[in-house]
Amino acid sequence: MILCKMKEIRDGVKSNKISSSESISSQPLVLDIEDFKGDFSFDALFGNLVNELLPAFQEEDADSLEGNGNISGNDALSNGRSTQTQSSPLFPEVDSLLSMFKNSCSQLVELQKQIDGRLYNLKKDVAAQDSKHRKTLGELEKGVDGLFDSFARLDSRISSVGQTAAKIGDHLQSADSQRETASQTMELIKYLMEFNSSPGDLMELSPLFSDDSRVAEAASIAQKLRSIAEEDVGRQGVTVQSTASRGLEVAVGNLQEYCNELENRLLSRFDAASQKRELSTMAECAKILSQFNRGTSAMQHYVGLRPMFDVEVMNADTRLVLGDQDSLPSPSNVARALSSLYKEITDTVRKEAATIMAVFPSPNDVMSSLVQRVMEDRVPKLLEKLLVKPSLVHPPPMGEGGLLLYLRMLAVSYEKTQELAKDLRSVGCGDLDIEGLTESLFLDHKDMYIEYEQASLRQLYKAKMEELLSESQLSGESTGSIGRSKGASISSSHQQISVTVVTEFVRWNEEAISRCTLFSPQPANLAANVRTVFTCLLDQVSQYTTEGLERARDGLTEAAALRERFVLGTSVSRRVAAAAASAAEAAAAAGESSFRSFMVAVQRCGSSVAIVQQYFANSISRLLLPVDGAHAASCEEMGTAMSSAEGAAYKGLQQCIETVMAEVERLLSAEQKATDYKSPDDGVVPDHRPTNACIRVVAYLSRVLEAAFTALEGLNKQAFLTELGNRLHKGLSNHWQKYTFNPSGGLRLKRDITEYGDFVRSFNAPTVDEKFESLSIMANVFIVAPESLSSLFEGTPSILKDAQRFIQLREDYKSAKLAAKLSSLWPSS
Repeated sequence: MILCKMKEIRDGVKSNKISSSESISSQPLVLDIEDFKGDFSFDALFGNLVNELLPAFQEEDADSLEGNGNISGNDALSNGRSTQTQSSPLFPEVDSLLSMFKNSCSQLVELQKQIDGRLYNLKKDVAAQDSKHRKTLGELEKGVDGLFDSFARLDSRISSVGQTAAKIGDHLQSADSQRETASQTMELIKYLMEFNSSPGDLMELSPLFSDDSRVAEAASIAQKLRSIAEEDVGRQGVTVQSTASRGLEVAVGNLQEYCNELENRLLSRFDAASQKRELSTMAECAKILSQFNRGTSAMQHYVGLRPMFDVEVMNADTRLVLGDQDSLPSPSNVARALSSLYKEITDTVRKEAATIMAVFPSPNDVMSSLVQRVMEDRVPKLLEKLLVKPSLVHPPPMGEGGLLLYLRMLAVSYEKTQELAKDLRSVGCGDLDIEGLTESLFLDHKDMYIEYEQASLRQLYKAKMEELLSESQLSGESTGSIGRSKGASISSSHQQISVTVVTEFVRWNEEAISRCTLFSPQPANLAANVRTVFTCLLDQVSQYTTEGLERARDGLTEAAALRERFVLGTSVSRRVAAAAASAAEAAAAAGESSFRSFMVAVQRCGSSVAIVQQYFANSISRLLLPVDGAHAASCEEMGTAMSSAEGAAYKGLQQCIETVMAEVERLLSAEQKATDYKSPDDGVVPDHRPTNACIRVVAYLSRVLEAAFTALEGLNKQAFLTELGNRLHKGLSNHWQKYTFNPSGGLRLKRDITEYGDFVRSFNAPTVDEKFESLSIMANVFIVAPESLSSLFEGTPSILKDAQRFIQLREDYKSAKLAAKLSSLWPSS
């Protein structure tokens, strides 16, 4: 029963909906063009079309869902599955919508046709309006062109009128200027007539020329009148045709007198204002005075009255810098005093500059005049008393400072004055060439500077040599008598070379070079002066070292003379021989002392040369390099200067070798015994010790050559030791020719040769080592049996000649008839 009721209700609802949709679809749909204007939205249009149908569909759909749920529940309870006798359409309003959509399409097509028609009509209207508009624009363009032509004609007319007006204005201005000039000329003629009235009569002048409040105007007019009158009088000197012009000579004189009176009056007012420090009044007077000779008188007047140029002030400058007149001025004190004085001058100029800037219309000109007065008046008067140029012929003694004091004062003054010029330039000096002015102050001193520098270095060297000689004499007086009494030091009174002295030479030269750098800024001039000064050093070192080496050689010569004095003959008494031996010992001691002294001299000479070379490399060469050839020339001069010392050293080393060899020969003669090499105990156990003579000689050589090893170096050392080794080899070979050798003596000789060879090996002279090795081989001729002598020289044929002399010294040379047996070895003999 419930199902029947629900079906009836559903059918009723369905029938109502169908009837409702049919009623909607049957109604006509009206679309208007206005619906598409403005902010058109298709969604809104569509919603308005279907909203009347879709809500009914939505209600029916909700009811059908609810009914299906109830039926399904009942069927599930009764049968367990759903039962539906008839299904209804899912979207029953579709037909109404389709009908409505077709109607809408028809109306939209109709609306499109209406729109197209209206667009066509609008296009026709637009085309007609555009044609009309173009025609109007063409007419307007023609009108604008005509207007532009009118404006161009108007502009041309205006320009023409403006030019005419400008010309008229120029003419008016010129006329006004001429009128003004004529008026001024008339006024000037009036004033000129007043000045031309009578000579010296200035009482009838216009009040303008006596009114203190119109001084500037009066000065200007007076200068104009003076210019006119002087020009006219000047023309009179060329052409004397006009008699009227001669009368202006009176005006010229009166105007000159008036201008002078006016200028003096202004200067007096300027001075009064200056004393009261009334800068405004001073400036007014200076401005007016600038019309008289461009203000030269005012500037000179102002500068000349400055207190800094008073005589008392300049005398105080001299007292400040030079100090006490009874004592020598010190360059360091003078430098401090000049720094203080120049600082005071700079501060004064700086204060005056402030006043000048506030007063004068052309302050640079006044500053130039002020600084020029400083550099031409105050500074020169001080330098004149400070720098008194000494005589080169009769220079002041070193006790009074010598030439060096003048050079040091010159350098200090030049350096400090340059600093003053730089300070004044920073304060302000207008267009003044203050650097050139500073140079001119020292021009007279710089012209002769290098001659004074050379003379000073010579004076210093001479004084130093005199000082060293005096010290040497004092030392000789105190120690010479003791040394001579013992005969131990002949050269004790000789002055030895001192590296300290050479260092002092270099220091003098270095100071001189610094002055060269100060006085010679140009590279070429500097290089020339540096070469000159450095050559002085080379001469000093060369002379000093050469004389020192010669003095050391004198010691060697004296020692050689002592040795010759005590050479005795063969037949003398024992007492005389003992005295001679003692004297020979003293001569030997003197020789050894002189040898050591000379080696010390050579060593110090080498050190001195090294100091000069180092000084040249560090300080001189860089100053010479900018000039082509200067460096090479100085190097050549350095080599030439040292050649004399090298010659003295070479001769002295030869004397040293002679001294050493003389002592070696004396020791060998005194200590070598005949029994040393011809022992009566031949065949007994041989003595493997060196002979006493060998021991004494090696000890002497070790002792004396210690000085040579220390003093010499490089090639000099090698050459000296090689020569000494060769002389020692020759001397020993000749010495051994005096003796006869038996086999045990040969062994003793071989031991001596080994001792000598070990010693000379310290010479590092390969040729000397080879000679002593040959001697060792030849010593074997005394040891081997006579029948083995020929085989002894098979490997060393080079020593055959010397071996022949040695074989003759064998004890058995004659008894064994060795000359005949070995004759085949020396076919030439």
